[in-house]
Amino acid sequence: MTFASAPPRDRRGGGRRRRRGIAVLAAATLASGLLAGCSGGSGKPTLNWYVNPDGVPTLTKLAEQCSTDEYDIEVQLLPSGATDQRTQLARRLAAEDSSTDLMSLDPVFVAEFANANWLEQLPEESAAIATDEDVLEGAAETVKWDDGVYAFPQWANTQVLWYRKSLAEAAGLDMSQPVTWDQVIDAAAENGGTVGVQANKYEAYVVWINALIQGAGGDIISNNEAGKDASVDIDSEAGKAAAAVIEKLADSKAAQPDLTTSNEGTSLGLMFEGPGEFMVNWTFVYQNYKTLVDTGGLTQEQFDDLGWARYPETVEGEESKPPIGGIDIGVGAFSKHPDFALEAAECVTTSESQVALAVESGLMPARQSAYDAKELTEAYPADLLELFSQSVDSGGPRPKSSYYATISAALQSVWHSPRSVDPESTPRESARFLKDVLEGKALL
Repeated sequence: MTFASAPPRDRRGGGRRRRRGIAVLAAATLASGLLAGCSGGSGKPTLNWYVNPDGVPTLTKLAEQCSTDEYDIEVQLLPSGATDQRTQLARRLAAEDSSTDLMSLDPVFVAEFANANWLEQLPEESAAIATDEDVLEGAAETVKWDDGVYAFPQWANTQVLWYRKSLAEAAGLDMSQPVTWDQVIDAAAENGGTVGVQANKYEAYVVWINALIQGAGGDIISNNEAGKDASVDIDSEAGKAAAAVIEKLADSKAAQPDLTTSNEGTSLGLMFEGPGEFMVNWTFVYQNYKTLVDTGGLTQEQFDDLGWARYPETVEGEESKPPIGGIDIGVGAFSKHPDFALEAAECVTTSESQVALAVESGLMPARQSAYDAKELTEAYPADLLELFSQSVDSGGPRPKSSYYATISAALQSVWHSPRSVDPESTPRESARFLKDVLEGKALL
């Protein structure tokens, strides 16, 4: 798809800069070791943009399009896992690396990096753009920390309940109405289906735990900005309700054989095997299956049996809190060219840029106007777009804390394996361990 993004504002008061046309850069430019502070003999600065591996071809086009007569943007590839991405960026920023100009951040790391003074706080004009009324509320919240704004939302991820229509019909579930985790697990177990989740010992398992707790009206922590002195709230009725869902699935015939090592990709192939499955997963699923139809991996009849609904309720009658994910674009605090980097970050996160990411790479927008774009409404069913945007707007973020990496690791160590989760003991044990870790009384 060819697209044109509005040029960013010239903060020096000059006219709009000439932008180059889109061209696909050579794959060699993705090599993370090929860094440059400036290009060739011209002295023209090159801004390094560290990106995660999602949507790299489109991101590369955006880097080329948003380059100007005054600077170039070069894409550098981060590792595939969010934890490894954080580690690589943290090492660079802790060393005050001036070649880290732009970075794609999992939203949970914005608070940590901002608190460590590794991110450039957006000036008032940029902050207003990054969080204006067009940005979905769930996405806007991810870039804020301690009364400041530290990044631009680029795309917003969320989870919905994907399912086989025929399986839901056999179970007698009305998927036009909210469904609970209990209903989904029972429906799958009683009709030969399964339930797909992410329960390996990694970040996505914490995403599930957090969504279950928030869906029961609770939180893992509160008073987040107190850092290690935050209130640990996981030992609560909400924590017990979350543990009860995990325990029920683990003990159910609906549990998939690889439950303890399951991730975003493991249950994709089970959707169209036998009666099928109910699966909580991210927005990429639709394009994943649609591509299989185009390549002959699925029949159109199978694809037509794919349904989608809002994330299941933890407690019946209490609105679910779908997970919030995606990518925010931050500017390195030690960049030699912070004004250029801010301008570039604004350019790669415009509504037009977000439409391109959604259509070409299945990465859904953080801006409502992008959902209304013709290119997107032609690429996705209208009710699915509405479900995505509503889920982002009303979903629940993971704990916003400068100690998030510690919180996540502590939860994983107690709540894994899902087969050992007990509502009467797991929330209590995890609260005690998390407190001890934050206070320096225990090690991860």
